[in-house]
Amino acid sequence: MTTGTEQQSDTRPRVVIIGSGFGGFFTARQLRMADLHVTVLAATDAFLYSPLLPDLAVGTVDARSVMVPLASSLPGVRVVVGHADQVDLHHRRVHYIDRHGIRGDLSYDRLLLGPGSVTRLLNITGLAEYAIGLKAATEALYLRDLVLQRLEEANLQDDPVRRRAMLTFTVVGAGYAGVELTAQMARLTAHLLPLYPKLPSHDIHWLLVDVAEAVMPELGRRLGVSVTAVTDTQVTLSDGSTLEGSVLIWCAGVTGNPLIAGLGLPMVKGRLTVDEFLQVPGHREVYAIGDAAAVPDLTKPLEKGGLWPVCPPTAQHAMRQATAVARNIRAGLGRGAVKPYRHRDLGLVVDLGGPDAAASRRPDPNVGDARSALRTSRRRAAVGRDGTSSGPSQSLIFPVEVLLGTFNGSG
Repeated sequence: MTTGTEQQSDTRPRVVIIGSGFGGFFTARQLRMADLHVTVLAATDAFLYSPLLPDLAVGTVDARSVMVPLASSLPGVRVVVGHADQVDLHHRRVHYIDRHGIRGDLSYDRLLLGPGSVTRLLNITGLAEYAIGLKAATEALYLRDLVLQRLEEANLQDDPVRRRAMLTFTVVGAGYAGVELTAQMARLTAHLLPLYPKLPSHDIHWLLVDVAEAVMPELGRRLGVSVTAVTDTQVTLSDGSTLEGSVLIWCAGVTGNPLIAGLGLPMVKGRLTVDEFLQVPGHREVYAIGDAAAVPDLTKPLEKGGLWPVCPPTAQHAMRQATAVARNIRAGLGRGAVKPYRHRDLGLVVDLGGPDAAASRRPDPNVGDARSALRTSRRRAAVGRDGTSSGPSQSLIFPVEVLLGTFNGSG
């Protein structure tokens, strides 16, 4: 690990990668053997496999399974742990603050912006103070400990009202992260009930709330209420009802990293505008991928105004953009030819715990056999508007309630 201002003795072309998520990490792996001076500037010294955070929360995997140390997995790459807070595009320098509060800067010949995204917080009273997020391994571990603590305390509680309040858990956000977490945590608490003889199953209450008209909109499932206020002992919903003692887990999406907005460059919904070669217009030495970039999706028809739709901010795209941008960075340094990024989405699979999963399918006849195998090997959960499930997954969501509506607040 390195901190402070960089040394200038290495004459190889300097590539600085901001971020160690799917985009930054896999780009560094592609470039580390390319006779380049590659530096990864990241807030942590590990690559986080974020799709496994719900699994970490329920304990089916441990932290070592979701955190990959950068030092051992990126030999030959310089790793600087710190927060990038400014990019000087004119002088080609990145300014950052390390974990000790010491300022440093890095010069570059090529810059890749892959800082990812941050949790999207709405203007809801008490949200920032009392909600638990799901963007870091520490949050997942804290949530698991809290749920287990609530089970232990509730088992000693004789008052049924207080006991039910202790065992009420509200997950806000019905994207695949929120649905995965809710389904797996509900399964976990149901399976732990035999250890707590004083806890009836109907006291454990998992509530899924979302603004959108769909549960897992990525999968096309329809769903509606909203959260208006949060305290340390209560969650208030837009229909006037309150949830006493509820633990609130916030999975209601992400927004662009503040570093991107600070560049003063064109953006699309909080993501930096790039061309099909993943370059920033007007700054051919700067590239952006992943959640930070509005990458045009060349596999889809043009939208109104003649613009390409934007690739969704998924790990699937970020990993493939990493391969494409590594190739184009090398080409920009005279080592090959640039090529546009093009990837046809393969769909999504959502792990709902145990033998259950849900999946979206790409309309491509060439992957029909794989889809059939998936449907055969993993049962799909169908969640209805009333919160019940149908088919072989009848026990999966119980006891989970699904509410529909709109959030109060801006963002």
